[in-house]
Amino acid sequence: MGGSGSIWVTILPLVILLAVMYFLLIRPQKKREKEVNAMRSSVQVGDEIVTIGGICGKIVKTKEESLVIQVGADKVKFEIMRWAVSKVVEEGRRPAKTRTEEVEDIEEEEVEVKKAKPKRMKKAAPVEEEPEETEEVEAEEAEEVEEAEVEEAEAEETEAEEKEEK
Repeated sequence: MGGSGSIWVTILPLVILLAVMYFLLIRPQKKREKEVNAMRSSVQVGDEIVTIGGICGKIVKTKEESLVIQVGADKVKFEIMRWAVSKVVEEGRRPAKTRTEEVEDIEEEEVEVKKAKPKRMKKAAPVEEEPEETEEVEAEEAEEVEEAEVEEAEAEETEAEEKEEK
């Protein structure tokens, strides 16, 4: 009986150490991992996120395994993987709707538009013209910038050719 008692004395600290490690390290890590995976799977269009690389952007499109985010003042769009999302900074304005709710909302809006159509036409006419004008102005500005860049590139090429000739 003395031999079996000494075995328990040597094994018991090991078992206690493994139990402590499980409850202090492994279990909280699994819980944190589940929360992060739930957050990554619940992101939707309109959410502002931060990636694991530190890039801040707004989600424009969601796919099964990836997201398209819009970044910066230039509104550059690029695709990232869902696992690259570090945290959601600000959730979108409206909660996600099911397909049937979206169809019902569209049908309700169509009915409302039909009822108030003459009033909306008078108010909406000036508003619709302004975005078109701004789009035209923006297109013209973009063309001017492109022309300036082309001229600069041509000037640099001629300078480089002159240096090579000398």
